[in-house]
Amino acid sequence: MKIVLTIVISYLLGSCSTGIIYSKLSSGGDIRTKGSKNAGATNMLRVMGKKAAAITLIGDMLKGVIAALLGKWLVGGAFGAMLGSVFSVLGHNYPVFFGFKGGKGIATSFGSLLVALPVPVLISFVVFVVTVFATRYVSLGSILAAVAFPLAVLVTQPFELPVFLLCVFEAALAIYRHRANIGRLLNHQENKISFSKK
Repeated sequence: MKIVLTIVISYLLGSCSTGIIYSKLSSGGDIRTKGSKNAGATNMLRVMGKKAAAITLIGDMLKGVIAALLGKWLVGGAFGAMLGSVFSVLGHNYPVFFGFKGGKGIATSFGSLLVALPVPVLISFVVFVVTVFATRYVSLGSILAAVAFPLAVLVTQPFELPVFLLCVFEAALAIYRHRANIGRLLNHQENKISFSKK
């Protein structure tokens, strides 16, 4: 029952899409109809500016943190935290409240994994930051961070098969959600982020 509660509550938390809610409340529109049509912080930055992006980033991370803490409390250990992490990301990507069309889950993953497995996710974050600053491709940074995460888990954590499988699933989900970006990167058509853009 505690596992079921963790799954259901984490998914519903994840389904509260910060970018969609903020864009509808502030402009009356839906961020999923603008820019890259993604509900995440990067598209919010491009379309609505730094304030909207910051609010989206914090909100998306926070729901991941809450879900992982809930799983840790109800189920216990890294396994419980990873359950909360995975299902909050699934909720973010496929939100029941918004027609199952959400974001790509990177901020929610980061927030939840800070609770579940802080050392591996901080290693992945370094990979993300270095990649984005070197290439200005947020998508490439997210993809490489996802690849690095389960490898970092193997290197830094005691091996627990259920936990590792959840880590691999979450990383694979992040890469899958970036499949269109991968195509654009291969065709040199992906948008770069500008660090000076308002």
